Amino acid sequence: MRFLVVGAGAIGGYFGGRLAQAGRDVTFLVRPARAERLRADGLAVLSPHGDFTIQPQLLTAGNITAPYDVVLVAVKAFALESALDDLAGAIGSETMIVPVLNGMRHIDVLIERFGQQAVLGGLCLISSTIDEHGRIVHLSPAQDLSYGERSGGISARVTALDGSMQGAVFNARATASVLPEMWEKWVMLAALGGITCLMRGTIGDVAAVPGGTGFALAFLDECAAAAGASGYPQSEEFLTRSRAAMTRAGSPAASSMYRDLQQGNKVEVDQILGDLLERARTLGVATPLLATAATNLKVYQARL
Repeated sequence: MRFLVVGAGAIGGYFGGRLAQAGRDVTFLVRPARAERLRADGLAVLSPHGDFTIQPQLLTAGNITAPYDVVLVAVKAFALESALDDLAGAIGSETMIVPVLNGMRHIDVLIERFGQQAVLGGLCLISSTIDEHGRIVHLSPAQDLSYGERSGGISARVTALDGSMQGAVFNARATASVLPEMWEKWVMLAALGGITCLMRGTIGDVAAVPGGTGFALAFLDECAAAAGASGYPQSEEFLTRSRAAMTRAGSPAASSMYRDLQQGNKVEVDQILGDLLERARTLGVATPLLATAATNLKVYQARL
């Protein structure tokens, strides 16, 4: 399979880099400045699973000449709209679009542009960032990538995709329940992001102060209630695990949105918090903490 990875940042660069390292046919669609740096220094990854550097195949907008079998969309959620025209030439009648963006709004955007058939569901579990040297730094052992038909089941094309994904160091998995899993991840991200960004601290920092644990649990409950009202109730097993994670003493856990906030960068507030808040309001679910966090981050973002 021919892979086009849209974005060579902390997510796309890691998974695409691992696929290329394993000998897959991978090309990265990147901005000119990122292309210049990657051509000069290579795509470098620092990871608990082994460091590596490759000389990646690169394309910039306007230079796609034929469709790809798989388009892995790994840009920040707020950058998707501007990337649609750039990647359009890569989409053929048999192309599988595998997005690993946060939230759910991107699915509607991709379907509207490229149709129902092309768009699979996808999600990843990884903590990574780009350092001052342009290297991708993998921050923890987790490196999971899941994908599947939004309608459920394991189709022939997903089986073929899974075959190409296996053996590339990271944990690749075809799933028959990709949408429920995406919603589960969204609840977790919204809670983790909202708690740490609003409180300007890690989970451990929040848990260490009076009222912190109660605040964290209430925030998680609001996110789960919004998901349940949307048709995706969260299991008790997930909620038990999440409650423990959101209140763990000394935990260094924080979201990528919090790291972006700390670095003075743009954050995915509209896609992670704002969209969930909008759905909750439409369905009549009260989410005052979610609304407070979303407003707080929108004020921050407006100042950038």
